[in-house]
Amino acid sequence: MINAIVLIDAEADLIPEAAQAVADVDGVSEVYSCAGDVDLIAIVKVRDHASIAEVITKRINRVRGVRSTTTHIAFQSYSSADVDAGFSIGE
Repeated sequence: MINAIVLIDAEADLIPEAAQAVADVDGVSEVYSCAGDVDLIAIVKVRDHASIAEVITKRINRVRGVRSTTTHIAFQSYSSADVDAGFSIGE
């Protein structure tokens, strides 16, 4: 599973509608409205890189009210105190 965090700049008067439309896109698991440098944050969870491009460029970027997006691929980090999160390369 590939996780991406999508920062969305939206038209101010369309933020609620854009948030709902983005939340309805297949592959989007969560959408947050926030104050600050971006208007919305979407969490995208897909199986492969091609799907990320499909979800973001062909669906999220075409939602009415979305002006631009910035995508960050997310890699999970674990606390050194988390003994259950250990893993090894090659297994």
